[in-house]
Amino acid sequence: MEVLYGLHPVEEALRSGNRKFDHVCVARERSDRHDPRLQRILDACRENNIRVRSESRDELTRLAKTGTHQGIVAIVRDREFLNLEDLFDGPERRLLLALDGVEDPQNLGALLRTADASGVDGVVVTERRAAPLSAVAVKASAGAAEHVRIARVVNLVRALEQLKEKNIWCVGLDERGETSYEDYDFTSNTVIVLGREGDGLHELVRRTCDHLLSIPMAGKVSSLNVSAAGAVVMFEAARQRRAKAVAAQKPAAAPRKERKGLGS
Repeated sequence: MEVLYGLHPVEEALRSGNRKFDHVCVARERSDRHDPRLQRILDACRENNIRVRSESRDELTRLAKTGTHQGIVAIVRDREFLNLEDLFDGPERRLLLALDGVEDPQNLGALLRTADASGVDGVVVTERRAAPLSAVAVKASAGAAEHVRIARVVNLVRALEQLKEKNIWCVGLDERGETSYEDYDFTSNTVIVLGREGDGLHELVRRTCDHLLSIPMAGKVSSLNVSAAGAVVMFEAARQRRAKAVAAQKPAAAPRKERKGLGS
């Protein structure tokens, strides 16, 4: 079993339908207070025949291992991850995100939240030497993690090779990249690869990428936090794809009629 805590994570887990709930615990101090968000959760639990228990705040803190649970904790079955092959099927011009050993659950949650907001079609994570999809990561994602399609793999290099075989360009973000992210065309099938906090991409992962992109920095520091850098690039990819989709829907301009001059 796993624990989810906080209003947004529990509500989004209920909305997604991807989690199997055992029960939900609500702080006694909150159960009598009128709160529209809490009431939506209680109504959803009732509709789905999920048990709701009133507990003390101390008990919720013990379950969540933090006092930031907002008075609600859900006990759920472990998340079932997809296989990489599950991400092969999808809309054309797919946009994927691959994480090469992101270890901070706050960064993982922030990246999953951005992936959901920017329309990423799937996320690839590694089984080892990476942050698990814990309650902390789900809370940091504001519940968006429950809606993102996530595939977990053993070997990221092999996974990237498989994606390349499916005609998906592998684009790594690296401060040594010679191409600015602004100059890259993200409108084709693309997987954006982000590296570890501080160390960036592993050497084998870097060499597997088709292109290495950088974010030009105007200040004194040389790079951004991985979650901030990922947000910059994912939303640039989303902007380009949205612009291309809008342009494709515009009717072709009518041919201009040749005007005759006065002496014609």
